[in-house]
Amino acid sequence: MAGERVCKSYKVLVGLEVHVQLATRTKMFTSAPNGATHFGAEPNSLVDEVVLGLPGTLPVLNKAAVEYAMMVGIALGCRIARHTKWDRKSYYYPDLPKNYQISQYDLPLCGEGAFELMLKDGTTRSVRIRRAHLEEDAGKLLHEAPGGYHIGWSIVDLNRAGTPLLEIVTEPDLYAGEEVAAFGQELQRLVQFLGVSEGQMQMGHMRFEPNINVHITDADGKLHKTAITEVKNLNSFSVLQKAVDHEVQRQINEWVETGSLGRKSTYGWDDALQATFHQRDKEEAHDYRYFPDPDLVPVDVDDAWMTEIKGRVGELPAARRQRYIDALGLAHADAATLAGDRATGDYYEHALRSGADPRRVANLVLSHGRRLCNERACALGDLGILPERVAEIAKLIDANQVAASSVGPIFDKLTEEDAPAADVAKALGLMQVSDTGAIDAAIDAMIATNPRPLHDYKAGKQAAMGALVGMVMKSGKGLNPKMVQERLREKLAT
Repeated sequence: MAGERVCKSYKVLVGLEVHVQLATRTKMFTSAPNGATHFGAEPNSLVDEVVLGLPGTLPVLNKAAVEYAMMVGIALGCRIARHTKWDRKSYYYPDLPKNYQISQYDLPLCGEGAFELMLKDGTTRSVRIRRAHLEEDAGKLLHEAPGGYHIGWSIVDLNRAGTPLLEIVTEPDLYAGEEVAAFGQELQRLVQFLGVSEGQMQMGHMRFEPNINVHITDADGKLHKTAITEVKNLNSFSVLQKAVDHEVQRQINEWVETGSLGRKSTYGWDDALQATFHQRDKEEAHDYRYFPDPDLVPVDVDDAWMTEIKGRVGELPAARRQRYIDALGLAHADAATLAGDRATGDYYEHALRSGADPRRVANLVLSHGRRLCNERACALGDLGILPERVAEIAKLIDANQVAASSVGPIFDKLTEEDAPAADVAKALGLMQVSDTGAIDAAIDAMIATNPRPLHDYKAGKQAAMGALVGMVMKSGKGLNPKMVQERLREKLAT
C-alpha cells in the first residue's frame, strides 16, 4: 500500500549519450555546406538533392568527418575499428526526408574506451566509453514561426540535416547531476581542444541525453531497480544537471507513492516547469530495422592512417594541465585555463622557449593577454603580440627593470607595432632606474627634509616605510621601488 514503502537508501546510475556536430566544411555524405559551420544561414539554404533524399542520388563519404571522429576516439582511449561499415536506421519523421538515417550499428568506428574525469574534490574517476559512432544529423522542426509567432503547424529547416554527428555513449558510471554536467564540460573542452567541433551549446553543436535509473533499497533491505529513462536533447550544462537530479527524484517519488518502477521511456525537459515530462515509450533496436547501407563502402583503417591521426591528437588537455602543475609549478586554475585551449597553450609554450619564468609568463598571458582579448573580442594569437615579447616582458620584471604594475601600456603598444619589449618600455618611460648612486641621492635628499614619516619610522612605526618610499619615488623619476626600499632600510639602520 502507498505510504508503506520507504526508501532507506538509493544509488543513481547515469549513462550519457552525447551528440557532437563536427566542424567539417561539408556535410557527412554530400558536398552541401555544413550547418554546424554556417549557423544562422537562411532556412533550407544548405541543402542539395542528397539532403532532400531525391530519387537517384547517392551518398559520398566525408573523409574529414571520419578523421575527426578517430581523433576523438583516440583521445577517449577508444579502440579504433580497423574495419567499419555504414547502416540504415529506418524511421519516418518530417525532418528526415529520405525516411532513414545513415548511421553505424554493430561495427562502430570507436569501441570501448575510458575518460578520466576530475571530480570536485580533486580526485578522478574513470568513466567508461561504450562506443562512439558516426552518423548524419536530422533537420530541425520549428513549432513557432521566426519572431515567436504561433502558426498552428510545424515548419521544417533542413540546414542541419546531413551534418556530421559523432554520438558518444558512456557506461552508467556517473552518479549525480553535478558529475554529469562536469563530464559534459570536460568533453566540450576536449572537442574544442582537438579542433573537431566548435562545441557551442547555444548553436546546437553539442546535445546531451542522459539515461537515468535508480537502485532503491527499501526498509527491509530489498533492492528495487527503476526502469531507465532517457531525457532528450539537453543543450546547456545547468539544464543537464537539473534534469538529471529532477528525474532521479521523480523516479524515487513514483516508487514510494505507487510501487511502480516505470517503463523504459523517453522524457523531455520543460524549462518553464523545471521538470521532466513523458514523451513516449522507448524504441528497441529492432524497431529501426537496421541493415547495411548498400550505397557506401566500408572503411578500413591501416597502420599509416592510424599513425597520422594519432600525431594530430598530440598531448591531451589533462596531460598538459598536469605537466604545467608538476613540472612548471603553476596553480591548478592557471594550468587548467592554459591547457584547456590548444592555441593558448601553444602560445604559452612558445613564450617559454625564451627561458622566462613559467609562472611569470602564465600570469602575464592570463592577465594582460586575456584583458586585451576581451577588449578586442579576438583570440590571443590575433592580438599581434609575438610570444617572445611576453617572455621579454617577464624577464624585465624579474630583473627589476620594469614594475609588474606598469606593463599594461607595454602590452597595449605591442598590439600596434612589434619591437623589443625593452625598447617599448624605454619609449614609454617605464624602465626603472636601478643605479644605486641616483637612488642614494634621492634618499639623502628626502632625509635632509626630515619629514614626519621619518620620525615615525625611527619611533618604531614600520608602516611609515611605505610613505618614505613614496616620497623618494616621487622625487626621482623611474626609480626601482624594490631597490629604493632596500637602500632606505640600510641607510636608516646605520
